[in-house]
Amino acid sequence: MAIGSKDLNPANLRGFDSERLAEELKKAKEELFNLRFQSATGQLENNMRLRAVKRDIARIYTIMRERELGITATPEA
Repeated sequence: MAIGSKDLNPANLRGFDSERLAEELKKAKEELFNLRFQSATGQLENNMRLRAVKRDIARIYTIMRERELGITATPEA
């Protein structure tokens, strides 16, 4: 069983262009900030969501690095 967002699996991420990846990264970081804030104030209901968002961020960074190194190509429009 995979942990993370269903729409942010590696196969889908590889189909995104660089701008979309940056946008998804920004959204994931904002969500992580909000989840950490909820956790600190005791309002967080699903602790596993923290782990899932961290993994989503790591997946995005991995795809971005693969493209930077030339391991995978940027998809054409």
